[in-house]
Amino acid sequence: MIRLPPLNALRAFEAVSRLRSMKAAAGELNVTPGAVSQLVRRLEDSLGVKLFRRLNRTLVPTELGHEYFLSLRGAFRQIGDATRRLDTAAAAGALTISAPPAFAASWLVPRLGRFRERHPAINLRIVTTRALADFRTDGVDVAIRHGLGRYRALRSDRVAGIDLIPVCSPGFLAAIGAAGLLAGRDLARLPLLHDGERQEWALWFQAQGIDDVARDVAAGPSFDDQMLLIRAAATGQGIALVTEALVRSELARGTLVRAIDSAWPQEFAYWLVCPEETAKQPKIAAFRDWLIAEAAGGGGED
Repeated sequence: MIRLPPLNALRAFEAVSRLRSMKAAAGELNVTPGAVSQLVRRLEDSLGVKLFRRLNRTLVPTELGHEYFLSLRGAFRQIGDATRRLDTAAAAGALTISAPPAFAASWLVPRLGRFRERHPAINLRIVTTRALADFRTDGVDVAIRHGLGRYRALRSDRVAGIDLIPVCSPGFLAAIGAAGLLAGRDLARLPLLHDGERQEWALWFQAQGIDDVARDVAAGPSFDDQMLLIRAAATGQGIALVTEALVRSELARGTLVRAIDSAWPQEFAYWLVCPEETAKQPKIAAFRDWLIAEAAGGGGED
C-alpha cells in the first residue's frame, strides 16, 4: 500500500487552497496560522512537490497543487457524506433499553411519551429483567442498573437516588384506626410486607434507632419484585418499604400514603450504563440526556 500523508496535513492544505489564506484556514481548523504553515510545508516536503506560490499576499495553488486540491476536496466531501449517513443511521432505528421491571413499569414507561415527542425517529424497545445485560450478546444498547455505578469498561451516568419509605393504603390506616402518620415503633406491631430477602425492614428499624425490635419483624409475606410489593400495599395488605421514586404516581393519586414521615437514603442508586465505545452514538446520547433531565425534574409532572 502507498503510504498516505498525515490527515491533519491534508486538511490544512485543503483549507488553505479553498480559502486562499493561512489565517482563514487556521480559524476554521482552530489552530494558529503558524501551525497551518508548518503542516503545509511538511506536506510539500513529504511529497517533494511545491503546492503553493505567493501572489500579492495571496496564496495560489500551483498547477499540481490545484489538481491535488480538487481530488482532496472530492475525497473530503465523500468522507463528510458518509459520516452524515452514519450519524443519521445511528440516530434513527431501534434503541434497546434493559431495565429492572419495577423501574420500567413505575418510573420509565409513564414518561416515554415525552421522549417520543422529542425523538420520533428513535424506536424504543424496552426489555425488563433483573439480570445484568451483556452488551456483547443481548442486543442491548443501554441498561438501567441498581448499584454503585462502578462498572468496568462501561460509561455510568447517575439517574436517580434511592430513598426507601414505608407506605400503605389509606384504607389500611383507617382499618387500624390511625388518624394520621404513625410513629416508627408502631410499625413493629403491624402487618409488614417484605422484599424477597426479608432484610430491609430489620435494617430500617436499626437505622431508626429501634434496635430492640429489628430481629422480630421478619413475619409476613415477601415478594421478589418491587411492583408486587407496591401492589400488595396498595390493596391494603400491610405496610411496605419501597423506593420513593417508584411510588410517586401512587402517592400523588392517593392510592398509597406514607405510613411514617421518614425516608431512608440508600448508598445504591439507579444508573444508566452503556459501553464506552458506543456512548456517543446520537440515539444513545439523546436518550441519556433526556433521561437525566427527567430525573432532575425537567420533564414536568408524572
